[in-house]
Amino acid sequence: MTNTRATTRLALAAAGVTVVLWASAFVSIRSAGAAYSPGALALGRLLSGALVLGTVLLIRREGLPSRAAWTGIVVSGLLWFGVYMVALNWGEREVDAGTAAMIVNIGPILIALLGARFLGETLPPRLIAGMTVSFAGAIAVGLSMSGEGNSSVLGVLLCLLAAVAYAGGVVAQKPALSHGSALQITTFGCLVGAVACLPFAGQLVHEASRAPLSATLNMVYLGVFPTALAFTTWAYALARTTAGRMGATTYAVPALVVAMAWVFLGELPGLLTLAGGALCLAGVAVSRSRPKPSKAPAESVETA
Repeated sequence: MTNTRATTRLALAAAGVTVVLWASAFVSIRSAGAAYSPGALALGRLLSGALVLGTVLLIRREGLPSRAAWTGIVVSGLLWFGVYMVALNWGEREVDAGTAAMIVNIGPILIALLGARFLGETLPPRLIAGMTVSFAGAIAVGLSMSGEGNSSVLGVLLCLLAAVAYAGGVVAQKPALSHGSALQITTFGCLVGAVACLPFAGQLVHEASRAPLSATLNMVYLGVFPTALAFTTWAYALARTTAGRMGATTYAVPALVVAMAWVFLGELPGLLTLAGGALCLAGVAVSRSRPKPSKAPAESVETA
């Protein structure tokens, strides 16, 4: 029992690291995205992440995961590390941040549905209720951040593609974690994504020669922390819970983005934004909670 509780706490801590770093990514993308095009930014981020992950993998001498893990690695690498990052970077140039946030937050719902369909996961009432509350909060945050006349059909479709790729990547990654460590699955998934983005290498070299140092440093930060570290802690936590519950946990990201924009960018949130962030956090708490176990009969307690 003690080991189980310790593992649960570590998984929750790992999930917490992930959502904090993913929230910080939105702040860094604003800087890097001004100097780098969507594909170049994705490739630079993935190369930075792959370099760090590969170094750690060599130091730990973990080697290659088993053959059974490679289908999940390749699919998640192409969808989540490749398509998702490029589509989101591009989509956020076509629509305002609020609209992008609302559309991408369809992802956790898709994860829960795909997890039930392909992984045989259950959809407990608390998970459904929590995701409903969090999604309402994400809509509130998105509406409060949305500008007027800044959306395009292309941008909406790109953000929708990002949400679908994110969900598909998570569901593909889940079974792979039964055949390899979190570090192995993340490292090679990142490498697959980097290889898929190599057609953008020419853009990356050209733009890096002209980009300000701050934008390049933000791109490297995205690769080292929100990618290398956060995707590894995500994989560690995902291996110890369901895809649906992990997807619901990411609804804490919009609330954290609001707080970080307030602290680091001086963007004072309005009442609707604060209310939406509170709903996001409340929904995560509900989705992660479990019903209290019924008390054991008195006879059982006496014989225990």
